Amino acid sequence: MGIIIPLILIAISCVVIWRAGDGFMTASEYIGRNLSEGVRGASINAIASSMPEVFTSLFFLFVLMDASGFSGGIGTTAGSAIFNSMVIPAVSVIAVIGIGLAKRIEVSKKVMLRDGIALIITELIFLVLISGSKLDWYHGLILMGVYVVYITYMFMSMRSSQKNSESSETEEEEEEEEEEEEDGGPAPSFFISVITFNLEDLFIRNNKVTGKNAWPLLIFSTLSIAMVCYLLVVACEWMGAEVYEVPYLGSFNGLGIPLMFVALVLASAASSFPDTIISIKDAQRGQYDDAISNALGSNIFDVCFALGFPLFIFCIIHGPIHMPPEIVDLSSELRFLLLILTVLAVVIFTSTKYIGKLKAFILLVIYFLFIAYIIGRSADNELAASIADFLVSTVRILSIN
Repeated sequence: MGIIIPLILIAISCVVIWRAGDGFMTASEYIGRNLSEGVRGASINAIASSMPEVFTSLFFLFVLMDASGFSGGIGTTAGSAIFNSMVIPAVSVIAVIGIGLAKRIEVSKKVMLRDGIALIITELIFLVLISGSKLDWYHGLILMGVYVVYITYMFMSMRSSQKNSESSETEEEEEEEEEEEEDGGPAPSFFISVITFNLEDLFIRNNKVTGKNAWPLLIFSTLSIAMVCYLLVVACEWMGAEVYEVPYLGSFNGLGIPLMFVALVLASAASSFPDTIISIKDAQRGQYDDAISNALGSNIFDVCFALGFPLFIFCIIHGPIHMPPEIVDLSSELRFLLLILTVLAVVIFTSTKYIGKLKAFILLVIYFLFIAYIIGRSADNELAASIADFLVSTVRILSIN
């Protein structure tokens, strides 16, 4: 019973994040409708689908008010980044192959290298920057600055490549919007929309997205994600505690493991639900570059903004965060492991211009090995502990810590 309650709360969080994420995505797609494929995936789609990571990291810090809260944020963002790199591209490919749209998907090597190299550079900065025993507001500011540089480059590259094609693309988009409106069909009843938490039908009653309904939908979706992410943080805190107290129900036993491990698996998977749904939809529409760019762009957003913004706000209000040695080592281990897995994922993406069943299978195997490693670490397995010692020692040899 001790872990059943947190698991139920996490399941509820997944569903609400998914439904609110759909609403957020619909609104943000309208707002970013004039962006090119690839740029939209790495910017608008990535930000839209990564809002849960922002609020989860924020609540971890402001609910726990200590270094363990920051470790929960690192666990969520790093775990989500690994999930995005491995699981999302794999299930997107499987979804396309499964419904017979293609036997494999073709992606732009240029786009994959652009986003992959940007992500690796970002994680190197992350590895070096968040390495000491004291974290302050300027660490968060630097991380956010890295994301601003990335987005600026993305928009500059989009403008230079679209000088001669803006009008034709706008006409095509208008035709697509008209077709979608014609195929929309009657809207469900208000009651059904409320019961299923279908925010799109609640705010867009005539099947036509406009500026007047897109912004309210965006704001309400954001607030919904924020509220349920608080629930997710509480559930993860209970899951990791040795004993936790539930109002009106009494005391229960948790797993008694570091919060970072819980966040790495459960909070990261729950917060990555929107990324997964968005990438699958993009892949099924044939927008393969967007499907993969969303995953990689989400990782850059997660590392830079979803962690940098809460860190900046928290330290401005409450002062620096002092990290005990054990959390410093856990953080170093995780950040170095994230970098290794990211390099491996980028190599898989760019080795050929196609992603098929074999690559999808390899990515899923890597992710399940990562989960097995995290479970082993939480259970003090000797092999997992040896790998962890190697990772931390390597970071120290490189003089990063």
